[in-house]
Parts: sequence; C-alpha cells; structure tokens
Amino acid sequence: MTTARARAASHRSLVQTVALAVGVVFLLVGVLGFIPGVTTGYDAMTFAGHESDAELLGVFQVSVLHNIVHLLFGAAGLAMARTAAMARLFLIGGGAIYLVLWLYGLIIDHASAANFVPVNTADDWLHFFLGIAMIGLGLLTTRRRTV
Repeated sequence: MTTARARAASHRSLVQTVALAVGVVFLLVGVLGFIPGVTTGYDAMTFAGHESDAELLGVFQVSVLHNIVHLLFGAAGLAMARTAAMARLFLIGGGAIYLVLWLYGLIIDHASAANFVPVNTADDWLHFFLGIAMIGLGLLTTRRRTV
C-alpha cells in the first residue's frame, strides 16, 4: 500500500469503511450476474422484464437491467464512501430504497409487466433484510457518544 493510500485508509471512519464494503459487494454481485454458471439460465436472460429466467446462484432472478442496477449501486457506494456524511446517506438512503423495493415486490404480480427489473420472492426477502441491515449499519456506525 502506498503512503497516500495508507494515510487515506487510516483516516477513514467506520461508516465510510462499511459503505465502501457494501459498495464493493454490490459491484461483485453485479459482475457475478453476468457470469454463466454463477448465474443459472444465463442463456434465458433478458434485458428487463419478468420473462428473464436467469437466476444469480440459482435463487435470485436477474436480468441485464437488474445487474446494471447492482453495478450502479456499487459505484454509488464507492463514490459516497469518500466522506462520512455521504457514506451515512448511502447506507440509510440505500436501505430505504431497498425497503421500498421489498414492498414493491410484495405488491406486484411477479408474472406481470410491472415486474420489469425483475424480482422473485427470494429477491423480495433479500431486499427486506438488506434494507434493514443497511439502515442499521448507517445508524450504528454514526452514533454520537454522550459524555
């Protein structure tokens, strides 16, 4: 590690480190969604829509659009991890977005055109736990100490 990188890493707050890690995970998931074998039914992947039969790890329904969203979310995490305030916003705001996606997935008919990303039941519950975890991490890593 270079001296400048070591200095930057030593001055990174916990919330920044967590946001950076979450961003890296989203990037990894986005890339893995494009790898045949890791993504089953890869040949049946569509750009968007509920017709995509591709599943990341054979469980989570994905499409090209779904993978791009993961890549963009990951890039946002990396960019926003540069400051503590933005890292906190990424975690809490991103968690809120995932809770909205969870509700959306519960409300829509998975076999309808409204399922354009697409999502399945496994995605819905992953979004719920991810939303709760991100919000929790954003709050817990930025708690102010009282004297």
